[in-house]
Amino acid sequence: MNPHLQLHPEVQAALAENRAVVVMESTLISHGLPHPQNVEAAVQMETAVRQAGATPATVAIIQGKICVGLSEDQLEYVATRPAGTIYRCNRRNLPLVVARQEDGATTVAGTMIVAHLAGIEMFATGGIGGVHRHHPFDVSSDLTELGRTPVTVVSSGAKPFLDLPATGEVLETQGVLTVGVGTDDLAPFFSQPSGQSTDIRLDDLAEVANLIQTRRGLGLQSGTLVAVSVPDEHRYEYEVINETIKKAVREQDAQGIRGTAVTSWMVRHLVQAIGPDALYANILLLCNNATIAAQIGVKLAESRQ
Repeated sequence: MNPHLQLHPEVQAALAENRAVVVMESTLISHGLPHPQNVEAAVQMETAVRQAGATPATVAIIQGKICVGLSEDQLEYVATRPAGTIYRCNRRNLPLVVARQEDGATTVAGTMIVAHLAGIEMFATGGIGGVHRHHPFDVSSDLTELGRTPVTVVSSGAKPFLDLPATGEVLETQGVLTVGVGTDDLAPFFSQPSGQSTDIRLDDLAEVANLIQTRRGLGLQSGTLVAVSVPDEHRYEYEVINETIKKAVREQDAQGIRGTAVTSWMVRHLVQAIGPDALYANILLLCNNATIAAQIGVKLAESRQ
């Protein structure tokens, strides 16, 4: 095991016994949702993973140690760090934060790296990053990490305020297989449809597990993106929400908001524009994705026995 990793005893036991483990990112907690909703969402996701038969492992860097699985106190610590005191960590700055013994929250890209180091296949999140609207060179490292790190990311597609066609093109260029569970659509977060199709639709999670196992057997160094739609009763029509997003993007550009600041700003703006139901739909899709990731993980573990 990598000496920079600190595995929670529950996670360590699950891995030793070849049981399913699902990792989760921590930028959702530190930068994505307000307190105390951020803690509530993280706890609900972990509960969903447990109820589906797997072990949850939220990832964060605390004083230079990469923690795979957080205690209640560690979760609260990450959730309440003042702005500017906790880094958003991906491949570029992960070594810096660890070397300087600082605090960091892992993005999708950063969490994939840690999952791979720890030997964990399954990762559940909300929406991945992508290509930003009107800024085609502003491309999230999530996409390139999916092309180079063999981990399965279960999400509700890409965040809806991104350039979805361009994001799909980059995923294809990076050699990332996209799989829709119960959908043909590369779902844009809590709305539908995106207009972008997944490479394949699989309704049987055992088939998804078999596909992942085959990718692993071939030794391919690329990830798999599993797209899951938010349940119907909490879904927004994409064309309706897109009008709100267009206005938000214009305001974002006018304010000069770029790079890593975009996601946090956009999430706050959408919640204000759409109302508290948007925040609830966000949390619900996170828990739904966590459940699906755990169920696939259990199938994978069974296939290795």
